[in-house]
Amino acid sequence: MQQIKFLLTGSFLLFLIACSKEQILSSDLENASANKTAATAQQQLVANANLEMLSNANLEMVPNELLVKFKKGTNVGARTKAITLLNAQIQEHLYTSAMKRSGDDQGVFLLRVNVNALEAIAKAKGLGDIAYAEPNWVYQHHAIYDDTYYNNGSLWGMYSIISSPANQYGSGAAIAWKSSTERSEVYIGIIDEGYMFNHADLLANAGKNPGESLNPNDGIDNDGNGHIDDVNGWDFDGNNKTVFDGVGDDHGTHVAGTIGAVGGNGIGVAGVALNVKLLNAKFLGSRGGTTANAIKAVDYFTDLKNKGINIIATNNSWGGGGYSQALYDAISRANNGGVLFIAAAGNSGTNNDVTPSYPSNYDLPNVIAVASITSTGGLSSFSQYGLTSVDLGAPGSGIWSTVPKSSKGAIISGYASYNGTSMATPHVTGAAALYASSHPDAKAAEIKAAILEAARFTPTTSLNGKCVTGGRLNVSTF
Repeated sequence: MQQIKFLLTGSFLLFLIACSKEQILSSDLENASANKTAATAQQQLVANANLEMLSNANLEMVPNELLVKFKKGTNVGARTKAITLLNAQIQEHLYTSAMKRSGDDQGVFLLRVNVNALEAIAKAKGLGDIAYAEPNWVYQHHAIYDDTYYNNGSLWGMYSIISSPANQYGSGAAIAWKSSTERSEVYIGIIDEGYMFNHADLLANAGKNPGESLNPNDGIDNDGNGHIDDVNGWDFDGNNKTVFDGVGDDHGTHVAGTIGAVGGNGIGVAGVALNVKLLNAKFLGSRGGTTANAIKAVDYFTDLKNKGINIIATNNSWGGGGYSQALYDAISRANNGGVLFIAAAGNSGTNNDVTPSYPSNYDLPNVIAVASITSTGGLSSFSQYGLTSVDLGAPGSGIWSTVPKSSKGAIISGYASYNGTSMATPHVTGAAALYASSHPDAKAAEIKAAILEAARFTPTTSLNGKCVTGGRLNVSTF
């Protein structure tokens, strides 16, 4: 896991944008059908408890844990009996406010077993009160570290052929900054590692939970969301309010800078969105993150949206593991709440139509899946792609952004260049915030449609046949 952490070849969450995956030309229907079959393959493996195939799939899971969903109406006695038959102990009962609001009367149980998780899943298949049982997958971020920014030409992802003729494949954000009439304050949820909210280039755009910020650090859950003093967000990996834990939270900080680093302040970098508030749900720790914590992170932002906070989208630069019905359900609740789920396509260079990559492959209206392109317009060598499963490309190679750095025992504001679909995804998330800030009445579907439509009108040779739109992110008209 540590090797994956430093090489940044592991997995993280990604995607969301303008056109839905259902908006496929009739000539592509056969491909769409094939993709749907592939996308459900891992789901069927779990459902059928095909242990040999799953164990050979090279997907990381917590060895002795499983997530169990009981059928609606199952009583405590029946649940207890089933758990006893599995020789399991309840490690945690996930029952979020978002679950309750959706009419779920059971939640999801994280169970600890003394046998291999796959063996327990096979046994659970025969118990009539269980709706499904699945692994507690482990996720990693989709970035590749590389060894300052706008004025010196380094911040190519923000340029366009108009703002910089030599950098025509950027997002066009520099043009949008000049013409945009940003009015509405919007919030973006970063589901990732923690992020350095007091970084010199992030502090002005660091969001605070309105339900807690008036009475910070008073030891009271003022907004009633189950988390005490979650002013900047919540750390689901450490189960505490301290979302930033030091230089190890570099990936989350890098993502934050691309979304919304402060522009026009004379230092460092600038994010795609200049008028944005960033909140954090940390679920990736030093050993990655689990499905259980990912579900809680997604539901955290859905609940904040339901409480009236203008959460436009979550950025999910992570992935790994197989299909999870429980995580699918959480993303679906976000969809019902009007929150986009923008996810990274992955860094294995493979076709997601053939080999699904989660969570970007979840076929839900609020998901936008993002591939990575280079400064010369090519599909990045590491980037995964998919004609029907990946929506568009965005700058992801050689991306400069904010990071925490250590100097003489202190943590200071720094900058670094990283590669990965992890870096492409926050360009799209920033685009969602940019559009929402100047179109305050736009719904999630409208924001996604605007992003995808702009990509369709920005065709890119390397993306032809590689993604739904065949084009790249272009916010110059936002």
